[in-house]
Amino acid sequence: MRKFDIIICGAGPAGAAFAMTAPKDMKILLLDGTVNPKPCGGLLAPDAQKALASFELTLPKEILVDPQIFSVRTIDMKTGLVRRYQRMYINVDRDKFDKWMVSQSGCNVEIAKARLTSCSKSGDGFVSVCKAENGDEFTVTSKYIVGADGANSIVRRTFFPKLKTRQYVAIQQWFDIDENTPDPFYSCIFDPETSECCSWSIYKDNYVIFGGAYEPEHCRERFEKQKEKMKNFGLELKNPVKTEGCLVLRPSSPSSFCTGKDGIFLIGEAAGFISPSSLEGISSAINSAVALSDSFKEGGNIHGRYSKKVIALRMKLLAKNLKCPFMYNPVLRMLVMKSGITALKLK
Repeated sequence: MRKFDIIICGAGPAGAAFAMTAPKDMKILLLDGTVNPKPCGGLLAPDAQKALASFELTLPKEILVDPQIFSVRTIDMKTGLVRRYQRMYINVDRDKFDKWMVSQSGCNVEIAKARLTSCSKSGDGFVSVCKAENGDEFTVTSKYIVGADGANSIVRRTFFPKLKTRQYVAIQQWFDIDENTPDPFYSCIFDPETSECCSWSIYKDNYVIFGGAYEPEHCRERFEKQKEKMKNFGLELKNPVKTEGCLVLRPSSPSSFCTGKDGIFLIGEAAGFISPSSLEGISSAINSAVALSDSFKEGGNIHGRYSKKVIALRMKLLAKNLKCPFMYNPVLRMLVMKSGITALKLK
């Protein structure tokens, strides 16, 4: 049975950022067991760009996809209102982006193409059972365990009570672009009839993606109904190439977060760190990972240090709930869109 100082469960932006910045004198195992890419628009928002810039990293061109779009087309399906707003996003291939982040891991990090199936406390450490891509199981031990495995984190579910937070199912489909597909655009879609959250469409090279976050009950029916409505806005979506789905969280109170205890640490969306207004989580994933790695480097009460370092992140995410009514309340959204405040005037 192999021994490590730290096991990182999950190799998305949170796990990869921690593997990149964790103390170099610690032996670390990074479990990269991604089966399917996470439903995600694959856009790097300004906060995520800022988080990456702190590492002095530059994105290789292989990660970028066409087109690069500098505005968002906001669609209110109930009123039919459409407005464009300037946004500075970077359009990337999310799968390639995650793999590139993992490639930046320190030389003290061993990467295993495997996923965590169970973990338990044992003495002053942990025993983790993992399943490799070829189906083989193996067991490892560690002093610490880091849950970077997303909204449905097995680490969090194993050791902590259920988070008191709103939960949705994100569903996303990819479609081939043909001669009938309209010119490229990025859209943010609101439709209170099918979801109290938001949806999106985005172009990536030879594909157009449509996805959204829906209440768990009848989520697929809601998705299909909303997809059908997109015909009214010039986007007819037929014969999907692939379909992706996952759980997504929306924090609303301090009890929406859990950073861990007793040698168990949670980062990224596993800890509840995601924007409740835009569902952007890459910046929070990176920033919480860096906060944890700094806490390890400083030593002492690691949990106490980590908890203090993410106070500002918690407050920032909770403050975004103040923005939500102007986005998600149908009346307030209509008033904002009708006013044309900050909207682009098309030539």
